[in-house]
Amino acid sequence: MINEMQPALAGPTKGMILAAGRGTRMRPLSAITPKPLIPVAGKALIDHALGTLHKAGVTRTIVNVHYLADLVEVHAKRSAACDLVISDEREALLETGGGIKKALPELGTDPFYLLNSDSFWMEGVANNLSLLAQHWDEDQMDGLLLLSPTVSAIGYRGKGDFMMDKEGRLSRREARFVSPFVYSGAAILHPRLFDGAPDGAHSLNLQFDQAIANKRLFGLSMDGIWLHVGEPKAIRQAERAIQNSTLMGLI
Repeated sequence: MINEMQPALAGPTKGMILAAGRGTRMRPLSAITPKPLIPVAGKALIDHALGTLHKAGVTRTIVNVHYLADLVEVHAKRSAACDLVISDEREALLETGGGIKKALPELGTDPFYLLNSDSFWMEGVANNLSLLAQHWDEDQMDGLLLLSPTVSAIGYRGKGDFMMDKEGRLSRREARFVSPFVYSGAAILHPRLFDGAPDGAHSLNLQFDQAIANKRLFGLSMDGIWLHVGEPKAIRQAERAIQNSTLMGLI
């Protein structure tokens, strides 16, 4: 099974799952089913994320909702194994950065885990959230992103996101080049990353770019294989990769 490895090291006790997007690239499946509830390998996408946070020792999870919000809310509350809080964006979608800023009163003042609801991974030898917690440095970092090697990512067709120096500091991929690492949709973030953030809808990339400018955004290459489920055919690719790994006894 995915992400059912050894317990993670002590880390953040709160997490947030981004589940408010419209899932337009997942149509026609997302026309009547919100993307976080689309099944992959026998489990709704959001259940993979909820399980990952539970195994990391998270005791409170915030899930933001917008598109087909009632369905996501009912499912998440039924499936969560911890205290679950809904951050309601029914009236207006706030995008990734705006959604996190709205949820900050529930997340508190300590670092927290962040997960996207449309991607997960097959663990390697180590538990990846445990690795993030182990490498988190409060003094140097405002964000620590879990990165996948671009060439080995399943279901991903882009050119990558970041360059990483020998100390783990991140910089953006230059235009027209392919970078070694793509953001996996998992991170530890400190709430101070959102100091001065604008109200309303905006992308989390705004905060990432500010942290890069301040030399406070770091990355960590994951141990395992990242499964990006962004469109219908990526479901088959992810399930095939899981099946092959199961047959080879890797998971």
